[in-house]
Amino acid sequence: MKAVVVAGVTSGVGKTTLATGLMGALVKRGLKVQPFKTGPDYIDPTYHTMVTGVCSRNLDTWLLSPDIIIELFNRAVGGKDIAVIEGVMGLYDGRSSTNEEGSTAELAKLLEAPVVLVVDSRKGARSLAAVVAGYRDFDPSLRLEGVILNGIGSDGHLSVCREAIEHYTGVPVLGYLPRNKELTLPERHLGLVPTVEGGVNEDTLERLVAQCETTLDIPRILRVSESADFPKTAARLFPPAPVAAVARIAVARDKAFSFYYQDSLDLLEARGAEIVSFSPLEDSGLPPDIAGIYIGGGFPELYAADLAANTPMKEAIRLAAKRGMPLYAECGGLMYLGKSIGDFQGNEFTMVEAIPVTSQIKSPRLSLGYRTVQALRDGPLLRRGETVRGHEFHWSVLRNGSEGANAYRITERGDGIEGFQKQNLLASYIHLHMGSLPGMASRFIENCRNFQDKFKQRGQP
Repeated sequence: MKAVVVAGVTSGVGKTTLATGLMGALVKRGLKVQPFKTGPDYIDPTYHTMVTGVCSRNLDTWLLSPDIIIELFNRAVGGKDIAVIEGVMGLYDGRSSTNEEGSTAELAKLLEAPVVLVVDSRKGARSLAAVVAGYRDFDPSLRLEGVILNGIGSDGHLSVCREAIEHYTGVPVLGYLPRNKELTLPERHLGLVPTVEGGVNEDTLERLVAQCETTLDIPRILRVSESADFPKTAARLFPPAPVAAVARIAVARDKAFSFYYQDSLDLLEARGAEIVSFSPLEDSGLPPDIAGIYIGGGFPELYAADLAANTPMKEAIRLAAKRGMPLYAECGGLMYLGKSIGDFQGNEFTMVEAIPVTSQIKSPRLSLGYRTVQALRDGPLLRRGETVRGHEFHWSVLRNGSEGANAYRITERGDGIEGFQKQNLLASYIHLHMGSLPGMASRFIENCRNFQDKFKQRGQP
């Protein structure tokens, strides 16, 4: 089994563009590619999935323990020829300024996989050798096996950059991408536009893949990937065999809500959930015979008018919450369950009104970072006192701030309180990975089944 990590000098150097193009070029060679994304990003993996036809999965060394990371990795690569792992931010960037926790470097070393470094060459030449030397020497235990140059302006520019880097560092240049706006993936306020929204068309991806086939040294990259040596670990997150389904859980999936970790959904299914998708934008009601609802993150602010106009769906969710059906909502899901959403133009749209919050897109800064949360009460996912690691990433703010918050205590905010819980409803800005705390998925399913059994005993649908 082959593997390579595509890392970057910093954010914005073209990691996703290069990783996606490389994946597509490998698929063109007839290889079965398993894509991964380092860290908690939901959007970049959609590009991986689009170009490979295989679901990309997140590997986050801060959210997940080392043995869980290895289990998820080994579970995904079965039957594949090569794993391509896109990094996050800069190679050594993570949660802390003084250690590698949560970084691409930490993941590469955990998986014993070689690293290819993407370098933005638009404004450099010989000086790029100093950059590569610094990255090579910063952590000698990391296997930096190659460089890819992005933003090359001419054959002469490529020659100077390549000669300098290989002469001074001994690290081979394994290819490049030219300066070409047509190869740039579309972006907006939270990064790339998710492919579910039509953020990139197939022609753009085909041009990118064709370019990578032409200007990346695919044979040498494959030789580099052969040096990967994956560790093994005993499985403990997934059961030896899937458990028979005991409860149907409705998962919101459309243009407004698309932020989910595939391993979380897989884990729910393996532990006894039947996952059924629904669209808060387009469906007139919830799927039949469900015992729980999961509304992930996304961009409800961009579709607020259509969400507001779908009154039957809002009423169905409001009634389900009132009846005590387990309902878990993250970030965009929190916004949707609130009283209203204010969009970029200052318009306000009525939402589900299941929790007493009003959100608006007027924040001058991005709320971004890892969070450690402790449950303040028993809920659909956690028991009181249980602690789990999560992630926060949003521009929106709550007009009433944390007033009425009662779900979590957040360590990183001086024990500030966050999230809203009422009966079996839990809504929070914090994104959670079901693998962060083994047992969380089973608890959600158990609460769904208990709700289902209670209403069956009453003879209610």
